Amino acid sequence: MGIENDINQTKFRNDHQKAMINLIYTYNWINERTKTFFEKEDITPQQFNILRILRGAGKPISTLQIRQSMLDKMSDTSRIVDRLVAKDYAKKNICENDKRLVDVVITLKGKKLLEKMDKSEDEMEAVLGNLTPADAKALNKMLDKIRADK
Repeated sequence: MGIENDINQTKFRNDHQKAMINLIYTYNWINERTKTFFEKEDITPQQFNILRILRGAGKPISTLQIRQSMLDKMSDTSRIVDRLVAKDYAKKNICENDKRLVDVVITLKGKKLLEKMDKSEDEMEAVLGNLTPADAKALNKMLDKIRADK
């Protein structure tokens, strides 16, 4: 089924406009299908992303370092970290090297949540289950090309 059928629009100004609308529509489509994955654990995709960054870091890191690795660059990293701290999924400490900075680390409760969610990750990946590995590789290449500096 093409984008034309999904949004009841048969005419586009050009293929670039169609591609842009298709990307926006597909982002929202994927978002809707993965929403339950996060809702089950009362966590947002941004919180999930930060917890994975913290787990991967393996050591305390600053909110600036977290932000540099985040998928959603427009998010308020400090506010999201505060929500994770309130849920006891993360902990904030004064940086040993610079007392003006705060370091963030994942807690045991946060690690356990990610371990639980890791077991259901196939659920999330199934959203793109109709793509072959070659399709996924080609799509990644095209998406990277869109974001490439011109």
